[in-house]
Amino acid sequence: MPYQRFPKIEILYLSPHEMRFTLSDTDVSMANTLRRIMIAEVPTLAIDLVEFHENSTVLNDEYIAHRLGLIPIKYQDPQTLRGGDCNGPFLSHRECVCYERCRRCSVEFELDVDFDQENGKRAEAERMLPITVTSRDLKSNNDSVMPAHFLSEEEQDEAQDEGISIVKIGPGQHLKLKAIARMGIAKEHAKWSPVAVATYRFWPDIEFNEEQLATLTLDQKQELVDACPDRILQLDETTGKLSAIENAHEFATFTEDLRLTQESMKKRPEDDDFVTITQATDRFIFSVETTGSMDAEVIFMSALRVLKDRLNDLAMQVINLKDV
Repeated sequence: MPYQRFPKIEILYLSPHEMRFTLSDTDVSMANTLRRIMIAEVPTLAIDLVEFHENSTVLNDEYIAHRLGLIPIKYQDPQTLRGGDCNGPFLSHRECVCYERCRRCSVEFELDVDFDQENGKRAEAERMLPITVTSRDLKSNNDSVMPAHFLSEEEQDEAQDEGISIVKIGPGQHLKLKAIARMGIAKEHAKWSPVAVATYRFWPDIEFNEEQLATLTLDQKQELVDACPDRILQLDETTGKLSAIENAHEFATFTEDLRLTQESMKKRPEDDDFVTITQATDRFIFSVETTGSMDAEVIFMSALRVLKDRLNDLAMQVINLKDV
């Protein structure tokens, strides 16, 4: 009878814009499926259509439209006030039954910045400097939808501008436009991807051969510690015991130098290694960083929902085949 697996999740670190967790009791196919869904199949909002009314800036319409499309658009759940999943509150414009667009399938942003008008509001010393048009100048017709200007308060404090820069304008220049945000997935265009980083690596299994280690001197054991560039080993000089450091899984990436050092210490080439570091095939360390359009935890939960929907659809297809 095949082994039935029950995948488990353990959260290592969680913040609104970053998440690290372990996925265990599963295989690489499931880990890669989850990674690919988070990158390309979790729906988000992004500016998809731009109507220009006036553009006398140094950048042409297409260039500005492209920059607007790459600004992360955040749907703020009214109940949690977090970057939420837009899949429920919004429909894809291809599925909506409206004639052109409506509040169910799109969000309108207006931007109107005139240098000559804004310049009069500035201090005398700043009036000869260009004005930076940022994502803060985009005005939404939906209070729950807004550009994600910064990932965190720390980033906001360190920034030179009030939001994501779009274009700089000078005397006599004016930018006025209407931007339409729609729901989509990154399989269609990368601007809909909710993640900046979504990666995983194998959990390192570190095993010590105490019988072999007993044949080494303290200096040789220290040489093993120093040979590992990730510094994942430590030596207790009192007991002479070699062990892994705390949270060694976070640092273990390159162990080739350790292997070569062990080979030079062996009395016979066929002897077992003193320390064996292998990649676990059923445990993975994930790292997810968001673009700001959704909270990291919400992205993960949305990816699980998409995976569940896909599996349910596959089950229905199989059932329909049986009935034929």
